[in-house]
Amino acid sequence: MRGRTKKQRNPTRIEQAPQIPAKWDDLTVRLLSSALMVLIGAVAVVLGGVWFQMLVVFIVSVMIWELWMMIAPDRPTSGMLLVALSASVLSGLLVQASAFGLLLLLVTPLVGGYTVRHERLSFFLFALGIQVAGWGLIVFRDDYGFTWILWLICVVVATDTFGYLVGRLVGGPKFWPKVSPKKTWSGTAGGWIAAGIVGYVFTLFTPAGLIIILISMVLSFASQMGDIAESALKRRMKVKDSSTLIPGHGGLFDRFDALLGASIFMLFVASVMDVPGLAF
Repeated sequence: MRGRTKKQRNPTRIEQAPQIPAKWDDLTVRLLSSALMVLIGAVAVVLGGVWFQMLVVFIVSVMIWELWMMIAPDRPTSGMLLVALSASVLSGLLVQASAFGLLLLLVTPLVGGYTVRHERLSFFLFALGIQVAGWGLIVFRDDYGFTWILWLICVVVATDTFGYLVGRLVGGPKFWPKVSPKKTWSGTAGGWIAAGIVGYVFTLFTPAGLIIILISMVLSFASQMGDIAESALKRRMKVKDSSTLIPGHGGLFDRFDALLGASIFMLFVASVMDVPGLAF
């Protein structure tokens, strides 16, 4: 009788709701953060002009801060001074740009590289790349228009999304295990194919020639190299994310590293050659 009484006093164990796995705990936060970033980015890209410029200046400045905090986390004040310097330089170039004026993009990398106590070359190269990429995005939006920047973003997003899906589904040999152990050759190739499809789609409703398909696939590789470069830096600095600014995602550097690689590549292409069909 006593045994039955105990069972009656504690009958609720089987009625407890199953626990949600820990890896899904931040799913809502991640989705909300992603939606907000997409909304802000889409509005700025569509509006163009000063709205897109301000967004790029903000993102570039924050990434400079994240870069500094990865390399010199014990000196946050110096990082904020570099943020102000970077924002001032990039904003000044938007008012009046010239070949000589573009040399001002060297100011923040040089000052930060001189100030930091270690990893000076790393800071210089990454800071310069961030600023050049940001400048390139602004130039692309102003000179080539909305469709061009939309194509660039679609290539980067398709590369990242389908590269991840194919890599998870197919697996196989790792692309560069010492730097990014999760990336596979199958995922890398999947990203290239997805980018090529994006390029083909844009030939259907724009004057872009078929060359845009090949450019899209090479651009895909450039975006992957941007991701790889940031992964290598984080591994070198022994950090998981560039910062914790974006709930569930890490930092802006983590989210825009691939776009940086794509922007630098296209800035180089536009500077050294005239590609038929490049301007939609």
